[in-house]
Amino acid sequence: MSTFNLEIVTPTKLLDEGQVEHIRCPGLDGYFGVMASHRAAIIALNIGEIKVTQNGKNHYLATSGGFVEITKEKVELLLETFERAEKIDAARAESALQRAEERKVAKEIDTSRNEASLLRAINRLKVSKH
Repeated sequence: MSTFNLEIVTPTKLLDEGQVEHIRCPGLDGYFGVMASHRAAIIALNIGEIKVTQNGKNHYLATSGGFVEITKEKVELLLETFERAEKIDAARAESALQRAEERKVAKEIDTSRNEASLLRAINRLKVSKH
């Protein structure tokens, strides 16, 4: 299977993930996949799960959004934040979810900010199960 180079860029670091076969990303309109020879594009990402297939194995990342830039040379995930599934502290994510749910009931903070907190916590818990 053909491969392409994947880089992950955050505000604080640049990671070269090496050659991968496929990635599946959470776009604003739903999930989409990228394989070698994909047409060049810049696509906005939503909160969700990124699946990376490398050497026939799947790896999962939780992201809070960003962009993917696809060029002939490489694919860059330009992410606000991300966590690898194996590094997610599920207890901490569960606690964050509980706090966000309590704030929603108490209406302590603005609704859109709290909704984003809920979505991030739910996503981290989902990804941590891989």
